[in-house]
Amino acid sequence: MTASELAHKVITRELAFETRGELDWKDLTAQVRQLLAHANLTDGLLTVFVAGSTGSIVTTEAESGLLQDLLRLAQEIAPRDRDYGHNQRWQDGNGHSHLRATLFGASLSIPFSNGKLHLGTWQQIVFIEFDVRPRRRTVVVQCMGT
Repeated sequence: MTASELAHKVITRELAFETRGELDWKDLTAQVRQLLAHANLTDGLLTVFVAGSTGSIVTTEAESGLLQDLLRLAQEIAPRDRDYGHNQRWQDGNGHSHLRATLFGASLSIPFSNGKLHLGTWQQIVFIEFDVRPRRRTVVVQCMGT
């Protein structure tokens, strides 16, 4: 094993925030960049993961028109007013929330070099709330590298 391989570190941090409920979103890019800067790593891979089954982490341009389009797409894919088996079992009215979150995904992996994320010019890290009620969310950011 080389000295470089032995020097790999894993640093895990959490971002906690409140949402207003269904279809709220948060641009997390600046906070994730700040966590990477404080991790004191130069090269590696960063993972952003939402702990929960009704929220998603995506990468997109955090521009209001595009996000409205994305949220409308989520509503078209899994409309709130359908009959969902989850709702029949739990009576919580968020079966569509679970389906949307499953389709959009719970995590992203982003490489970084020279301490900088490899994101495109208009590419941000965005959390989307799909649950029907306001939530306190925890997003885990894990940096692995040298």
